[in-house]
Amino acid sequence: MSSRSGASARRATAAAPREVRIIGGQWRRTRLPVPDKPGLRPTPDRVRETLFNWLGQDLGGWRCVDAFAGTGALGLEAASRGAADVLLIEQDSAQAAQLRQTAQRLQADTVRVLRGDGVAALRAQAPGSADLVLLDPPFDAAALFAPALTAAAAAVRVGGWVYLEAPAQADAGELQALHLELHRHLKAGAVQAHLLRRSA
Repeated sequence: MSSRSGASARRATAAAPREVRIIGGQWRRTRLPVPDKPGLRPTPDRVRETLFNWLGQDLGGWRCVDAFAGTGALGLEAASRGAADVLLIEQDSAQAAQLRQTAQRLQADTVRVLRGDGVAALRAQAPGSADLVLLDPPFDAAALFAPALTAAAAAVRVGGWVYLEAPAQADAGELQALHLELHRHLKAGAVQAHLLRRSA
């Protein structure tokens, strides 16, 4: 292979869509496209695998909200493991359309896609109506974290779960004020993963 054709191949590889895969459940090993968009940073496979080990493999009957869906990896993972109702919220119109196509391809009748603002959509949820709220805002949007966590704490039922992915560990005092207790924590590279439980 000439140096020119080698460079072309490298450029093609670099430009190829990245993918993540669903780890478990009925759609295990299904690949999800990851377009090259600013701020889109899918949860790594290992972190998602750990999260669903913490939650348990069977989410049968759960109502879940993925407030910053992106690729949909978190919410679709929950649906794959039996969640009865999964709402994927995504602000980017093209990405929301991609999520709808993916849900149709999987024949995921329990999955709904809403194009809109994640915090506003969380605030619109009936208080205490969710079993699990998934929060993975863009790391460069620091102003989103506090209102998203506040809205999630209101939307989730007592005894339910909030998953927060952030660039820094959550403040214990802020969590306590929202009646959220840290149940599990994982640091993987730049990712700080928190599983929080809503207390009475």
